[in-house]
Amino acid sequence: MKKISILSAAALLVFGATSAEVKYKQSDKGDFIEITQQGGRTLGYSQNSGVKILEVDGYAFKDLNRNGKLDKYEDWRLPSEERAKDLAAQLSIDEIAGLMLYSSHQELPAPETGKKASTYNGLPFSKAYASPEDITDQQKKFIIKDRVRHILLTKIQSPYVAAEWNNKVQALCEGLDHGIPANNSSDPRHGLIAEDEFNAGAGGKISVWPGLLGMAATFDPAVALRFGEVASTEYRHLGMATALSPQIDLATEPRWRRVMATFGEGSKLATDFARAYSDGFQTSKGEDAREGAWGMNSVNAMVKHWPGGGTGEAGRDAHFSFGKYAVYPGNNFEEHLLPFTEGAFKLEGGTEQASAVMPYYTISYGQDPSGKNIANGYSDYIIKDLLRTKYNYKGVICTDWGIVREYADLHRNTGKPWGLESMPEAERYLTVLMVGVDQYGGINKTDGILAAYELGKQKYGEKAIRARFEESAVRLLMNIFRTGLFENAYLEPVKSQATVGCEKFMREGFDAQVKSVVMLKNHAQTLPLKGRLKVYLPKRMQAGEYSRWGNAVKGKPYESYGVSLNVVKQYFDVVETPEEADVALVFIKAPTVGRGHYEWDIKAGGTGYVPISLQYGDYTAKYARKQSIAGGDPKENFTNRTYLGKSITTYNKVEMETVLETRKVMGKKPVILAISAERPMCFHEIEKSADAILIGFEVMNQSFLEIIAGKAEPQGLLPVQMPKDMRAVEEQCEDLPFDMRCYKDADGNVYDYAYGLNWSGVIKDWRTEKYAPKKR
Repeated sequence: MKKISILSAAALLVFGATSAEVKYKQSDKGDFIEITQQGGRTLGYSQNSGVKILEVDGYAFKDLNRNGKLDKYEDWRLPSEERAKDLAAQLSIDEIAGLMLYSSHQELPAPETGKKASTYNGLPFSKAYASPEDITDQQKKFIIKDRVRHILLTKIQSPYVAAEWNNKVQALCEGLDHGIPANNSSDPRHGLIAEDEFNAGAGGKISVWPGLLGMAATFDPAVALRFGEVASTEYRHLGMATALSPQIDLATEPRWRRVMATFGEGSKLATDFARAYSDGFQTSKGEDAREGAWGMNSVNAMVKHWPGGGTGEAGRDAHFSFGKYAVYPGNNFEEHLLPFTEGAFKLEGGTEQASAVMPYYTISYGQDPSGKNIANGYSDYIIKDLLRTKYNYKGVICTDWGIVREYADLHRNTGKPWGLESMPEAERYLTVLMVGVDQYGGINKTDGILAAYELGKQKYGEKAIRARFEESAVRLLMNIFRTGLFENAYLEPVKSQATVGCEKFMREGFDAQVKSVVMLKNHAQTLPLKGRLKVYLPKRMQAGEYSRWGNAVKGKPYESYGVSLNVVKQYFDVVETPEEADVALVFIKAPTVGRGHYEWDIKAGGTGYVPISLQYGDYTAKYARKQSIAGGDPKENFTNRTYLGKSITTYNKVEMETVLETRKVMGKKPVILAISAERPMCFHEIEKSADAILIGFEVMNQSFLEIIAGKAEPQGLLPVQMPKDMRAVEEQCEDLPFDMRCYKDADGNVYDYAYGLNWSGVIKDWRTEKYAPKKR
């Protein structure tokens, strides 16, 4: 029988220092006690959590359930799966229900108004004498009462604050029930504000990389791998062990608002990037590795959105009922699975599969052999038959946010139980569970899951429904065990502050941004500019800007150059008039329709459906389908969602007008365009007015300037096709890649997938050989 000693913190300090048999020592890290041991795991625990340390065979273990004995789940020497099964069997249904929740979005400090408003001891942050790292009343409630252990963080004040908050949350969790730590997570957070300035020595809140579409424009999976390695290091120093990324949908529908968060429309490239990104996040190496390639630097990758969300009819998005149908007019459903089945599920770094998957809100219309048309997260065929059975996916499946909530409004972001809108809520929870899903995104309360458990007892018997709950608990716990959180979930805030956004990581991110910029046009070798030339930057009155949800970002018109003057002045002399200038630089954004609810306008009359435009000028849909492929909604009295003959106006037509006016006032002097884009766009309105054109996908404007000034040679390639015009957009199939007629510029170059220029001309290298489609 093993000899077990229970040691208090004070006794441990003495014992660890004097006993020849003990292989560990402890140190006080302020927020927590750290125990390091020769040949064993490093432990961290809070003196305030009530957890004691057990000594077994000269090693230290945490007595998380405080029963005075070493349970299997507390024994770090055992495989994660064995530990997870042991703990799952001990948990109450209430505890499992809490594990199955994924919290709504949390901010540090919490906002005082709006849907996310929270309090500290009953008061808003500004009046509570609270610190940004304090736990809100609402967080305490869902951690203690509802036993939530998966928490989604969005805005954070600083890495130091995130680390301090993490330590407080982990201490709270450690002292409850079985001591299950919080598995904190994040949506992608390495994006940027285009006007930001890169300063190699300044560091930042986090390293800044190109958006995923920009990353894809490098056509080099090694960039995604390195990003994953850097980002996982930064995430772990922020207290995050799960990334709600990558988004690996194929962007075959050019109007979709989420194209910018994909790896483009090519399945070969997206597959390789999905694999590299997930390997980068999940793989621990050297001393950080604990179980195979899993370990203390691993971050669970939650790939999304199964089975691909990039085929919404006419580009509409499924966050709203008017965009709930994914369609396949090209009969190309299978290709959209490849980034998952051949990429994220076949990793090379040693962790085998991306550890979590999120299905999309969409109804994959006409794909279920049974004839059912219901949202992917509810579908036996999409989840059980394909994902779990055919492709043998063993990890966690988490719903997208709010699919089990009530559907309240056709054109607002409410609940999304598409196809099952009339089903009672408890039955929706149970349906999701029984098709093979483990977790419910964006839910802070266990009421619905517990109601589903009671309903499951009636339908299947208590033994069967308990077994189903435990099955999900094991999967969820595996992702916490493998990342080492049970041993040490605590951080040193000073170290976090020094690591996240450090100079090295910032430089790597900026270099990747520059590498991602695509040069589309370089007439008469306009670029690179040589010397410190005088440049003219046209100013214009920008219309108000709105987020994809329709919230005002800059609600009132404002004057803008489209770029920070301070950044441009690092490279060139800025002059006030065209007459003084050697060249004009025009920084613009791609065409944007504006408010986030643009796909559906109740004021438009008729059905309410309007087109999504990728051109600056006013657009009337002359070539749209007369009859939509899919349709039908409890709040509509029709099924044809056509918008044939309807018109739409972009809010930023001024960008086109600025280009045309600049061409006019500059005469024969060069005009250079730097375009920030989030998806494909039409070029027929502006291309002939420019001598050189650069396009970037979520990069700093400074990235363009590095190329314009000749400090870097352009390397990027188009990860999506650029359409000839809106007729080409309307006539392509939502599910097919490479099926648009592409724009051909005045120099005879076609803006097709994998096209780009360097100083020598059209790029032809290993990337185009591997990834460019062979048939045009």
